[in-house]
Amino acid sequence: MPTPDPARVRLADINLESYIYFGAGAAVAWQLADPGVGRGVARHSETIRRPLSRLRATMAYVYAVSLGTDADRAAIARHVNRAHAPVRGEGYSAFDRDLQLWVAATLYRGGVQMYELFVGPVPEASRESLYREAWAFGRTLQVDDAQWPPTADAFDAWWDARQRHLHVDAEVRAYFASVLAAGAPWYLRPALPLQAFVTRALLPPHLRKMFDLPWTAADERRWRRFRHWAPRLYWTLPAWVRHWPARFFLRQLRTPE
Repeated sequence: MPTPDPARVRLADINLESYIYFGAGAAVAWQLADPGVGRGVARHSETIRRPLSRLRATMAYVYAVSLGTDADRAAIARHVNRAHAPVRGEGYSAFDRDLQLWVAATLYRGGVQMYELFVGPVPEASRESLYREAWAFGRTLQVDDAQWPPTADAFDAWWDARQRHLHVDAEVRAYFASVLAAGAPWYLRPALPLQAFVTRALLPPHLRKMFDLPWTAADERRWRRFRHWAPRLYWTLPAWVRHWPARFFLRQLRTPE
């Protein structure tokens, strides 16, 4: 297991690692739980029809923001803005800065959750700087830095307060169930049951209830085993394997179409 260096826990350190993929489903659930985001995604997303393309787009965004150059971030911002242009309807718009802040917040919180699972608590000396770095997720949308809570503690309080406004209706619930059951290329299919399980495990009870996701005593025992063994197995992988997805998606982003 790696030993965290308080002076060097950065957003790039987290998102370079492939363990962030375990948190992808939970991040989507958090995003959908905001009624405006959920409505817009359920009615306009192509994830069900093109799950791999959607995954590529999302990960290109995460990598461009946290690992890329200014040119990468400008390119991904243009791509996101084009994709968001038609996403509007009663009670939602993909250019709503409050909804965009919520999406950016889920990416920051999900990254921290994965770091804590696979490494350990974020050292106090890195906590504020890591949080400030995550504001870049909003800048690549239309979120001003001033919209973010000013400190990591203030963010935690803001996040807790937002729980009162989360709601999942039948349309969004059905959409998320379809996402969890979505098809995938043959080489990814063996991982789908584990991904779905980890997604359920990472969500708190009140969010599982909103999505009608089951959780049993047997699931809890399996989750304890996963938390024990997954980090140990992950850190036996060589760095080039762990970091290959980040390098791959950044290369794709930089390859002219």
